[in-house]
Amino acid sequence: MNGLRDHEFLYVQKRNDRTKAGIEKTVYGQLPDGQTADLYTLHNAAGMTASITNYGGIIVSLTTPDRNGKFEDVTLGMDSLAGYVKGTPYFGALIGRYGNRIAKGKFTLDGKTYTLVTNNFGNHLHGGTKGFDKVLWTATPVEGDEPALKLTYTSKDGEEGYPGNLSVQVTYTLQKDNALKIDYQATTDKPTVVNLTNHTYFNLAGGAKRDILDHVVTLYADKFIPIDQTLIPTGKLQPVAGTPFDFTKPTVVGTRINDSTDTQIKYGGGYDHGWVLNGTGDSLKLAATVYEPTSGRVMEVRTDQPAVQFYTGNFLDGSVTGREGFPYKKRYALCLETEHYPDSPNQPNFPTTVLKPGETYKTTTVYQFSSKKE
Repeated sequence: MNGLRDHEFLYVQKRNDRTKAGIEKTVYGQLPDGQTADLYTLHNAAGMTASITNYGGIIVSLTTPDRNGKFEDVTLGMDSLAGYVKGTPYFGALIGRYGNRIAKGKFTLDGKTYTLVTNNFGNHLHGGTKGFDKVLWTATPVEGDEPALKLTYTSKDGEEGYPGNLSVQVTYTLQKDNALKIDYQATTDKPTVVNLTNHTYFNLAGGAKRDILDHVVTLYADKFIPIDQTLIPTGKLQPVAGTPFDFTKPTVVGTRINDSTDTQIKYGGGYDHGWVLNGTGDSLKLAATVYEPTSGRVMEVRTDQPAVQFYTGNFLDGSVTGREGFPYKKRYALCLETEHYPDSPNQPNFPTTVLKPGETYKTTTVYQFSSKKE
C-alpha cells in the first residue's frame, strides 16, 4: 500500500461518497530539508474523518457530528504544513520519546546520568527541541472497514540525549463507532525511558472560535499530581476531594479554573496537571468524559495508561494564527494527554517508564465521539 498515488482512495469511490470507509492520500508539502510530507484522510461509513500527516504524526483535523448531524472540526490546527514547521504548541502532535517534563533535563539509569535537551523552564519537555512531533515518519495506510495509518520511526541512540536505538510504531485507526484509536509500540537495544502520547487540542464546539470554559468535564481520578513553579511534580499525590481539581462528577471547566487562592491553580495558570486514574491493570479504562452543551458533542477517553494530563490551553495567547486566519487565544482548547506521570525517571515512587532490551512498550488510547440531545 506504500504506492498510493496522490488523491487515490484505498476503496474505489467518488470524492464526495462518505458511505464507505476509505483513505485518501495527498501531498501536504515540502519540508526545509527537501523531504515531502503527506496527508492521509481516514473516513468511516458514518462520515467522520481524521486527517493525519506523517510529519510529526500530527492529527491535522478531526470532524465529528453535533446533535443535528453537522460535521465540524473539533481540533485546533494550521492551514498548511508550513504552519506546523514554523512552530505550534504541539497542536495534534505525536509526542516522544518522553511526553511531559523531565526535571532539569537529567535522569540516572543503571548508574549512568543522561543529559537531555532543556526547552521549558530549564526542564526537558515533550522529547526536546526536535522530538517525535518534528520528524518525518514512514507511513503505511491499512485498508478495511476501519481504516488505519501505521507510522514507524527509529530514534537513534543519543537523539536529544536519550540512550538506545528506539524503534517506534504508532497506528491510528478510525473505528466504525466514531472513535479514533491510537496504538503505540516501541522496542530498544539499550535501557531507556519511554512515555508516548498525543497532544491534540480539542474544542467540541467546533471551529475553535471561542473558549472551552463551558465544556463539562469528568475525570475518573481520585488523586492528582501536584507540581512546583516549574511544573515539575513534587513527588506526592494529593486527593482531589475539596480542591478545584475534583472532577469526579461532571463539572464546568470554568467553575474553579481562576481560583487564585489555590497554589496549584496559580502554578499551572489554570489546569496543567496529571490526574492519577482510578483502576489498575493493562485493560482500557474510562479516563475522562467531555460534554459541550451548545453542540451536544461528547468525547470519552479510554486508556490503559496510569494518568492523564488535563491542560486547558493556558499558554495560548492569540499569537498563533490557526485555520482560516483565526488567532487561538487563551483557553480556546483543552488537551487530555494519556501518559505516565511527569518526571517519572527522577521519581522512584512513581510507576516506572524504563524500557529494556527484549521488552516491548505497548499502550492504547481511544477517543470516542458521540452527541446527545438537549
